[in-house]
Amino acid sequence: MKIEHVLAGFVPESRGKDGLALAVLLARQTGARLTVAYVHTPAWTTPGPGRIDAEWRAYVTAEAARTLEQARLLLADVRDLPIDYVLDGNRGSGRGLVQLAGRTRADVVVIGPAPGGVRGRIRLGSTADQLLHASPVPVALAPRGYGGEHPPEIRRLTVAYRRDPASDQAVLEAATLAARMGVPLRLITLVVHSGQQARMDEETLNRLRETVTADLRAAARGHGRLEVAVEVLEGRNVATALGGTDCEGVMLICASSETGPLRRVFVGDISSKIIRSASCPVMMLPRNPPKKPGIIGKQGKL
Repeated sequence: MKIEHVLAGFVPESRGKDGLALAVLLARQTGARLTVAYVHTPAWTTPGPGRIDAEWRAYVTAEAARTLEQARLLLADVRDLPIDYVLDGNRGSGRGLVQLAGRTRADVVVIGPAPGGVRGRIRLGSTADQLLHASPVPVALAPRGYGGEHPPEIRRLTVAYRRDPASDQAVLEAATLAARMGVPLRLITLVVHSGQQARMDEETLNRLRETVTADLRAAARGHGRLEVAVEVLEGRNVATALGGTDCEGVMLICASSETGPLRRVFVGDISSKIIRSASCPVMMLPRNPPKKPGIIGKQGKL
């Protein structure tokens, strides 16, 4: 994965600051340029009687410009990055960001959480939903409060791994990005034993642990001098499993569901649970054809 252009979607609330903080860290550590965009609802363009429509369009344009000025003020102290500011009209903010990503050739889109979420967690709203089912480039989501309590840098990339082609490709992409950022890589697999799995005997559970550990170790090989750690996380649900690992200074990377369209981000059930349960930023990768043969086999646990 090569990141040379980061597109940050901004909203005039504290959650807009959360997305900006993550976008700045990503741009700074990858040497990318940053574009901050505010996608606003466009004014009605059909001419009407008198000057009412013209005045309304002027009002909408002025309000959008004032909103984008808030982003400029928030980033006034960021002097080490080239930053562009863009306004765009679209009835769907997520769809607008997808189109902007294409027009500006952005390599990743970054947004903050939807309103009303728990501090330290990611809440998905309509903007994220549109992006997570249509974006042709990775989508990075910041948790609530990240703008005020984010680490000085991203210290490690972590890939949520399962043994399938999409995850193998995600490991390759993440390894490239980790090397570019100069940070270590960690591969994790979640073993969630609830419902019927909760009644598994210890011997069966141990065999499962051995299998997923072997899968992780195989996926961790062949990345040159990059430091790659592996970890199996267990719990009765995704949240408790993720709670058993250190997420300080981490960005979690997930592959799209294999059932989604090629070259688009598509979130499946497990990925959605990971996004909502993670206490760190999460980046979802679009589903792309593998660049080279990976570790192909029957699906493991995630």
